[in-house]
Amino acid sequence: MNKSEFLRQFHHIRLVNKEPDFPLKNSGKPAAVLIPIVQYQNELKVVFTVRAKHLKHHGGQISFPGGKQEQTDKTLMQTALRETYEEIGIPPEKVDIVGSLPKYRTVSGYEVSPYIGFLPGPLNLVLDKNEVDETFEVPLMFLLNHQNHLIHWIKRNNDHTPIYFIPWQQHNIWGATAAFVRNLSHHFYGNK
Repeated sequence: MNKSEFLRQFHHIRLVNKEPDFPLKNSGKPAAVLIPIVQYQNELKVVFTVRAKHLKHHGGQISFPGGKQEQTDKTLMQTALRETYEEIGIPPEKVDIVGSLPKYRTVSGYEVSPYIGFLPGPLNLVLDKNEVDETFEVPLMFLLNHQNHLIHWIKRNNDHTPIYFIPWQQHNIWGATAAFVRNLSHHFYGNK
């Protein structure tokens, strides 16, 4: 798949369901992430970060670059781009935002807006070691394939809720990050 094929399938008119999120009692704190898709000659890959282990919240977990909206951010898209620059050194002008996914409420009280952005590869990342221990890339086609999504069901408020896991090499992408991937995959393979 290349960028043109991605855009043709992502920007469609059919309604796509979203994965269930955490039912917050009040509005969540606004946050945003960037789903960075790197364009290589024959392949598209997605960049993930491994959060620094010393962080108080979600240390060592797999995520997309992003965070909470600051007062200086005029939009949530600005939040995603600012956080991406701060965490992994990608300047906002290098990112071609092509769309977004539905907001997703998390158990930690955030309402996250995921933005999809294309970048020319190869990348020359500069990690903020205070926030990110490492990054890795996963082929987009692997991520979109529902056969690579493992599901663990939990009981929450007398209801069964899926928690998704996407194993990749020594990494395990799960939780909200996997749900973002899952929501993106519905644009290509429907809700299976």
